Amino acid sequence: MKSALFLALLAAVVSGQEVKRPKITGVAHIAVYAKDVEASRAFYHGLLGYDEAFWLTQPDGSLSLTFFKINERQYIELFPERAPNTDRLNHIALQVDNAEAMRAYLASKGVKVPERTPKGRTGNSNFMIQDPDGHSVEIVQYESDSASSKARGKSLPANRISDRAAHVGILVGSLDKAMDFYGRVLGFEEIWRGSSNEKLLSWVNAKVPDGDDYVEFMLYSGPIAEPTKRGTAHHLCLFVPDIEKAKAALELMPGKTAYARPMEIRTGINRKRQLNLYDPDGTRVELMEPNTIDGKPTPSSKAPPPVGQP
Repeated sequence: MKSALFLALLAAVVSGQEVKRPKITGVAHIAVYAKDVEASRAFYHGLLGYDEAFWLTQPDGSLSLTFFKINERQYIELFPERAPNTDRLNHIALQVDNAEAMRAYLASKGVKVPERTPKGRTGNSNFMIQDPDGHSVEIVQYESDSASSKARGKSLPANRISDRAAHVGILVGSLDKAMDFYGRVLGFEEIWRGSSNEKLLSWVNAKVPDGDDYVEFMLYSGPIAEPTKRGTAHHLCLFVPDIEKAKAALELMPGKTAYARPMEIRTGINRKRQLNLYDPDGTRVELMEPNTIDGKPTPSSKAPPPVGQP
């Protein structure tokens, strides 16, 4: 495999042809850590209504990670925490149509990649890369014999709060570096930028090149939050068609009795109605209507980005 990749890259260099980027079709999942897995199950299943489609165990039989299914291509992965007082974000994942071709493409762009594209324990082809802020980004191709494919048509209860993850949010210290990686290398397209005060830029939304999902860059300046308090920035956004109906549905879920935080509907800077929920470890799950309050697009902010961290 290594020699085949080398020969392919060498042939491209000799011929002067650029290695073509395969399709990036969407955000496949967000993976987070849980201090108390049962408490997190009460949130993701009991409150949000997502079923665990499958899970993996350690050699001793303990849980390695579990998969809460949003739809046929999107999941929330939950890992038992490996160390206390650490960042709750494990990684985000991007779905591609050809993982090996993506590995070759990324190698041609100077991105550090593994020597081969393995099949993971679920049976999908995947590998990890790192973005400029040190976030782990999984590249995944769904295979026909994988656990996710075998789970098609299953674990999709009608009362789950949403059937679409719109975006994942990650902390970004340098917008230029993030856009070089996600934009120039991966082909993402900037679709909107917003500011909480119009003095400094707060958010930039970048859409995958071959789908509608996007990654939200949560820009910062100065010291960032303590690792366990980064969950308001490292977050998952779920689309709901009607936020009032979504709130009413949450009130009826069995997990509502264990959820003590207030549930407040607000209109965001993007002029879309939202409701923020937090899992037991503080990771935010944002419920958001797909359209603005009047159906008109919200103009992008012209505020400058913060300097951020070196």
